[in-house]
Amino acid sequence: MDDGLVLNYDLEAPTYDRTRGGDARAASAAEAVGSLLPPGVESLADLACGTGIVTARFPARRVVGVDLSPGMARIASGRLPGRVTVADVTRVPLADASVDAVVMIWLLHLLDETASTAALSEAARVLRPGGALITTVDKDAAYFATPCDTADLIVPVRARNPAPRSDAASRVTGLVAALNLEPAGETTFPGNGQGLSPRAWAASLLARRPAWTKAADAGTLTELCDRLRTLPDQETPRPDPVYRLVRFTKTANRTV
Repeated sequence: MDDGLVLNYDLEAPTYDRTRGGDARAASAAEAVGSLLPPGVESLADLACGTGIVTARFPARRVVGVDLSPGMARIASGRLPGRVTVADVTRVPLADASVDAVVMIWLLHLLDETASTAALSEAARVLRPGGALITTVDKDAAYFATPCDTADLIVPVRARNPAPRSDAASRVTGLVAALNLEPAGETTFPGNGQGLSPRAWAASLLARRPAWTKAADAGTLTELCDRLRTLPDQETPRPDPVYRLVRFTKTANRTV
């Protein structure tokens, strides 16, 4: 779980797929995106494409991946030869109204408010009228979508220690409305193999990896971790996270 933790993606790149659910999670994500893509999509831009393991599965004739990490882009280039560029998602090297769809999976939660606003603006800029923006939202909540014993303990503490969320669904919806993007459906998909055991949760919380733990005092986190350690089956992963994926359609009556 890497929420709130800034990773060195160049160093992570060689093991990223293996440690993030591999082909199973990538297939689930791509299938969910495909279910939201409008018919006839020919050109698609994947912002923060990572290793391209998801991007390469998208059903479009022309797919381009954009990522800031050279390490990630090198691996993605093996899956998408000649179609990956190293660039910042806040300055996408694509022309105005040049693609039918923009996809952002597990991106906005990594950005601060300024950068996430800029990334959404860039997505709207490169979309043609009638095009679709598809993005994950509320990523941190994905781990608590399925009731279980660890969620029962963690959710109340998390609720008392809210943190700013750049990918909050309400925030994203409000921002893109000003960019002529209207809600047009949503779905969910599982993060295969990413469920955490009680022991793994305790380690993550004590390391303050989830963003909301930054607002919690040490005593609260210690008490929570002590309670997590009393749960049975300490090494058994609990349910996989369930990610929320939303689609917005760019209207044609105004320009961005």
